[in-house]
Formats: sequence, C-alpha cells, structure tokens
Amino acid sequence: MGRFLQQAGLVIGLAGLVLQFCITIPASMEAGRSLLGSIVFLFSFFTILTNIGAVLVHTSLLSPTGYAWLPAFAGPRMRAGVAVSIALVFIVYATVLAQLWQPQGLFLLCDVLLHYVTPVLFVLWWLTSGADGRTRWSDISWWMLYPVAYLVYALTRAPLAGEVPYPFLDVAKNGPASVAVSALAITGLFLVLCIIAVLADHSVSRLRAPGGNR
Repeated sequence: MGRFLQQAGLVIGLAGLVLQFCITIPASMEAGRSLLGSIVFLFSFFTILTNIGAVLVHTSLLSPTGYAWLPAFAGPRMRAGVAVSIALVFIVYATVLAQLWQPQGLFLLCDVLLHYVTPVLFVLWWLTSGADGRTRWSDISWWMLYPVAYLVYALTRAPLAGEVPYPFLDVAKNGPASVAVSALAITGLFLVLCIIAVLADHSVSRLRAPGGNR
C-alpha cells in the first residue's frame, strides 16, 4: 500500500508540475512577463515549491540506490516536514483560495492535482509508511524555517515585481495590518500542524510496534 501511494504520488505530482509549467509559462508571457519573469513567477508559489519537495521525497525513496540519491529528502525530518507543508497547501487552498478564483480546463486540472490529490496521497503515504517515530520536538524549529523564509521572500519580492503569488499577501491592496494577520494566522496553522505531525509520528510508530495495537 505504501509503495503504491508513493508511486501514485510521484507520477501524479510530476504530471501536475509539468502540466502546470507548460500552461502557465505561455499564459504568463501573454500577460506581459518575460520568459525569465514567467519562470520566477511560477516558482514563487508555495504550492509549486512544496509539490517539488514531495516529488523529491518520493524519488529519493523509490530510486534503485535508495538513500544514495538526494539523501536529505529521504530522512525522517524531511519526510515529516513535507507532510506538514503539503497539508498546509491543502487546507489553505480548500478554505481560502478556492473561493477566490474559478480556473477552467487544464488550469482546473492542475489545481485539483496539486492542491488536493498530491497532498492527500503524500499525507496518507507518510502516515502508513513514512512516519517511523524518529521525529523530535526540536524538528519543529527546522520545519518553521520554510514558511517563514517563504513569507519573507514573497513580501520582499512584491514591491519589486509589482505582484504577489497569493491575494492575502498583497500589502498595497489589503494594507500591512491585514497581511500581518494573514501571515500570522497561516504561520500559526503551520505550527499546529507541526505539533500534530510529531504526535502522529510517535503514535503511528507505537501502533506498528509489536503489541502496540493491544
């Protein structure tokens, strides 16, 4: 079951990312961005970066040489951190972003694949096979670096590029107070997911241990 979820996550994740690239770059250039600007724009989305991380985790564990390929992505800390991050992708999109736009055609397909399907597959895989009880509470400080660094990047890039990847990060439109509240709320949600992940990792490990289901 775990290997099937990994293989499905890898294939669907790669397909979603490649398709997203193929349809976003031309559309972005038609909107007036350069080729380089379009590529930077695409890779400025938390969803894209996180799905790349999920694909790298799957690839590192499914490769013939096992941990020898990109070993950093095969470790328990990275696996759990990506699970937390991609769960955040699912929750924020489903509760906030899905109501803000109505993609059509291939854009809708990419949205479904990268915001719903790959997060569910990755989290299910992690719970059934990836979690092994080796996460530590201290890992949370490492996981938190990702969303914080992303927020710093997105907010720093915004006045330079004149655009933001997500509407709730638009200081010019919403004001600094609103953006600060949104950023704190998402960071707080991420922290809660981190705590749940550590607890889940330890609980799953105990259940797998001999006699753990008694």
